[in-house]
Order: sequence, then structure tokens, then C-alpha cells
Amino acid sequence: MLKITVLVSGGGTNLQAIMDRIGDGTITNAEIVSVISNNKNAFALERAAAAGIPASCVSPKDYPGREAFNEALLRAVDATGADLVVLAGFLVVIPEQMIRKYRNRIINIHPSLIPSFCGKGYYGLKVHEGVLARGVKVTGATCHFVDEGTDTGPIILQKAVEVQQGDTPKILQQRVMEQAEWIIMPKAIDLIANGKVSVVDGLVRIEE
Repeated sequence: MLKITVLVSGGGTNLQAIMDRIGDGTITNAEIVSVISNNKNAFALERAAAAGIPASCVSPKDYPGREAFNEALLRAVDATGADLVVLAGFLVVIPEQMIRKYRNRIINIHPSLIPSFCGKGYYGLKVHEGVLARGVKVTGATCHFVDEGTDTGPIILQKAVEVQQGDTPKILQQRVMEQAEWIIMPKAIDLIANGKVSVVDGLVRIEE
């Protein structure tokens, strides 16, 4: 059974999608053992508590500096015994020591088709604002492993979503979540939980 720790900052819609897919059997051989947020007011913590999942907050505000916070976050993740760390809207830069320790065991969902509209400054609504400002016709989401760069780790799955006339950033954000994020993140977790994902020479291989 794959033990998952989910890191969140806000509402937890991707967390909910993962919980739902575990609940209905779409994700097999996996369980969420802990939810950790950097924001004590994150609604995601309430979602976890309602589902009976241990939930806690590790906030940078509670530590004298970034180094102390990084160490506390790593300790908190280590304590969960996680096999896989899932970033579900976690708006904190992952410490390098955590990336090294959990190499190819941390996954993230990004609301665009990487390498477009990703990297520094592209997060949340800013991604969708960028898409609409550029006038592209197709966007989507990418699930990838986390490395030392920003949105640069090996890509696991991508799914395209059509941009429609009259879209606002919020409308597009919702469609990308519904049609891509909430589908490929659970699918990636299921593939990993069942030993079907490997990283070879920096590229992801998926067994059918």
C-alpha cells in the first residue's frame, strides 16, 4: 500500500479529487496518511479532518528563518512515513534537501502544458491570465516529478483543454481543473502505486 502525504496551501480541490478517487477505487493500492499545509486557515485541512486524515500546519511564520522552516517541513514529512509526496496546490518552494531525499517521489500538478506558461511567476490564476493574454487555443495540465528547478522535473502525464471564446482566467481555471488536473493527478498516483512508473535518463516511462 503506497503511503501518500499531501502538501496543500489553499482550498484543497486536488486533495478532494484524490480522496474521491481513492474512495471510488479509481486509485488502487494507495492511502493518504497525512495532509500538511503551510497555511493554518487552508480549507484543505478541514477536508482532511472531515475524512479522518491526520492534518497539520507547518507555517514559515512560526520559524525565525527559511532554513528553520525547511528543516521543520522535512521533519514533518519524514514523520508521516510517506512513500510519495503530492503537491496539491502547495505554494512553497520545496527545500533542496527534501528533493534530494525524496528524489522521484514528489509529484506536482501544474495548470498548463509544460513547457508553456510555467516556471517562475506562473502559478494559480497567473497561468490562466498568461494563456488568455497570449491568445493560445489549447491549454491543459501537467503532472510531473519535482526536481531542483521550477516546473522542470520529468513529466508523467499531460492532458489538453480547449480555450473557449469569452473565457476569463477563473472560468478557464475551473475547466482546467475539472477536465485535466482532477483526472491526471489521480491517474498518476494510481500508476505509481502499482509500480508502473519509472524514471530513466530523466524521462518517465510508463508500463501499460
